[in-house]
Amino acid sequence: MPHMTLMRVRMLLLVTALGLAGCSGAPQQSTSSVNYDVSFLNLDQHQARITAQFNGVPAGYELELRMSRTSPGRYALHDFARHVMDLRVQDGSGNSLQVTRPTPHQWNVAGHNGTVVVTYTLFGDNADGTFNGFDRTFAHMNGPATWLWARDQGDAPVSATFDIPDSSWDVATQLFPTEDSSTWTAPNLYYLLDSPVRIAPIDWHSIERGDQTIRIALQHDGTDEQADVWAENVWKIVDAQTRVFGELPRYGGGTYTFLSTYLPNVFRDGMEHRNSTVVNSTNPLSDDGTDNLGTMSHEYFHQWNVERIRPNTLEPFDFEAANLSDALWLAEGFTSYYTGLSIRRAGITTTEDYAHSLSGTLNTVINAPGRTHASAAEMSQWATFSDRGVFGDRMNTSNTFISYYTWGSAIGLGLDLTLRTRFDSSLDAFMRQLWVKHGKEEIPYTLSDVEAELASHTADEAFAADFFDRYVLGRDVMDYEPLLSEAGFVLQLAHPGEVDQAVRVEDHDDGVRITSAPAEGTSWYAAGLDSGDVISRINGRWMSSAEGFSSMLENASPGDEWLIQAISRDVDIEVTVSLQEDRRLEVVLVEENGGAPSDEALVLRAAWMWQK
Repeated sequence: MPHMTLMRVRMLLLVTALGLAGCSGAPQQSTSSVNYDVSFLNLDQHQARITAQFNGVPAGYELELRMSRTSPGRYALHDFARHVMDLRVQDGSGNSLQVTRPTPHQWNVAGHNGTVVVTYTLFGDNADGTFNGFDRTFAHMNGPATWLWARDQGDAPVSATFDIPDSSWDVATQLFPTEDSSTWTAPNLYYLLDSPVRIAPIDWHSIERGDQTIRIALQHDGTDEQADVWAENVWKIVDAQTRVFGELPRYGGGTYTFLSTYLPNVFRDGMEHRNSTVVNSTNPLSDDGTDNLGTMSHEYFHQWNVERIRPNTLEPFDFEAANLSDALWLAEGFTSYYTGLSIRRAGITTTEDYAHSLSGTLNTVINAPGRTHASAAEMSQWATFSDRGVFGDRMNTSNTFISYYTWGSAIGLGLDLTLRTRFDSSLDAFMRQLWVKHGKEEIPYTLSDVEAELASHTADEAFAADFFDRYVLGRDVMDYEPLLSEAGFVLQLAHPGEVDQAVRVEDHDDGVRITSAPAEGTSWYAAGLDSGDVISRINGRWMSSAEGFSSMLENASPGDEWLIQAISRDVDIEVTVSLQEDRRLEVVLVEENGGAPSDEALVLRAAWMWQK
């Protein structure tokens, strides 16, 4: 299906999702259009002034104006209306119009003459993938956090004109340019909201791949040489990921843009969009160009996996409510698996580095207690709370949650090695199959679809059913030790014989205070100890400092028992804790343990790492 046709289909679906039941149901007129003008008259106080003009509004129709509550690539609610100030509404003749506000996110306008003009001030001081940032060094805009939009005008063409603050500043965006360098367009609301904008002094880098351009709009405080080396590493990653799928996606206008900023006044984040991505960090560029590549790798892989190989639970994306998905273990998790692997395949890191990078992922998935509470699919649905969600009360996530990024990455690793050792295939080949079946034609998938594709790919329905039942919908963890050993990797205890430091403490007037809640499965948790409890004595010894507590742990052995006297919320308690062995894991090459990989292991490793 051609891109623009598909986008119109998406938009029609989106308009339905955006609450038509609450509208008058008036049809959108063919003459409808939306025009935005943005000025930055108060950058030092982080403000922009926006005028939105809605044309061709049907007579007698009460226009429902909205600020989004969600943003593409994010799954939690953010309520962007809280940054809107000084809103004024007029008709096309300049007459003030009556406005009612039924919700914190909506303004209803009646009595217009077919044109509604809305002017508002927008505050933004959080330059990342979700929010806005305006200051003396840049203007950074994320669509849902910026644009006030109207229900029933979703399929109208859009233009945005920017009053660029400085003649040395450029505009970087996936919006489509016009002959006027300050005016950009979008075919509809969906594309507008999915299009971040960066206005700043920009260092441009680009490559041509076939008839398409991939470019980096870079802002940083390093040297030109550092930027050039770093950009060359990015191109290596782009080419490594393109090899997985065999081709690039077709980009709107034939251009893909990285909006990448490495300055002290941004917030570390990465956010994928259809034809661009935002990547920000306070990390400077390094001389060898190896810093800041992880987020670039992750976000670019999303061009295939999530932007086009897309779960049906995110299509169409709802800008007014949380988007619940059971597939983020694949959409985000498999992308995380390919993040580090792509950097290794690009020749930027070593196989030894890559082995070590797997340690944290496997340690979490194998040992963290969250796996006993929910499956990978259920953890995906928890994203509405974990993905930049903000809460005022204490959470128990250390015991109940494993990130779908982490768990999905581990599932991707296990499936890749299983396909390589059991089916003479690879996760690369399976992702290419998903690309052909779902990505190129942009047919959203269900979990049942993915299971069916796995069954087809392996010609083994029983394997696919068992894999999904146990590792996606169930709570089992794959047996990574033998899978990794097939490639000459070793999964082992990182600190054998040492005591698990199951709690952290700080100095307190009455002893030492526990600052981290003990994890389920530890004897500290079983004993009923909790964050905030103050340990006064251990085996009769007064605990005078956190340093003394750490010294006791270092000199203890697994199996030792401690009689602990503590104060728990003004209640004196006495409990016994049996010290356990440190369960943390690490992944190393067999060579690091003094061994030698078999010839078969070296062949598998080379194929996996794409080594010649």
